[in-house]
Amino acid sequence: MTTLAKEAVEYETLGDLLARLGDIPPERVLLRPVPGTATEADVLDVHARTNRLCELVDGTLVEKGMGYVESVLAVAIAAALREFVVRRNLGLVSGESGMMRLFAGLVRIPDVAYTSWDRIPGRKVPAAPIPGLVPDLAVEVLSKSNTQREMQRKLGEYFQAGVRLVWIIDPETRTVAVHTSPDRPTILDASGTLDGGDVLPGFALPLRDVFAELDRHANP
Repeated sequence: MTTLAKEAVEYETLGDLLARLGDIPPERVLLRPVPGTATEADVLDVHARTNRLCELVDGTLVEKGMGYVESVLAVAIAAALREFVVRRNLGLVSGESGMMRLFAGLVRIPDVAYTSWDRIPGRKVPAAPIPGLVPDLAVEVLSKSNTQREMQRKLGEYFQAGVRLVWIIDPETRTVAVHTSPDRPTILDASGTLDGGDVLPGFALPLRDVFAELDRHANP
């Protein structure tokens, strides 16, 4: 299992806590259990009791930023990825509730993720609700509550864990930041095409098809 050595975190103020988490809005931080003491069991307990999806960061439960528009885009991307992956039996594609333990004590929930069979223990669907998995590709669809510092922290964690490719989708600007490292992304607008690179050779998804989901409407 991948591990990440972390020293105990103590916070003098709420501001210290929010800054460490990436300047996220305070309403996304759960105070029970006390920040710094939460575990994976708490992640599952909160979800079972309240249906709230939380990531586990520095012993703190952080509610996942979500919204309807973000979900629509995530489903569109997941559908295209799944069709490509399943047809070739390359691995698994998970959605916006697919919890993953990237390191001991760090649980993240990408909006979409592709994980090749070679990275999956036993090469079959994990039975654990929070499996220890590092996807090959992680996709994050920005919501209004996501901050730049939060996403930069996530990028660092993804690549430190071994993720090879990250797509960050911005619904407001209709752009995608393609990362093969935490820095210097390639920015694609709605006229561009997402490709799988070395992670999914041959995969191509025109972004006009993805963002067109936001313009669909009922027939007159």
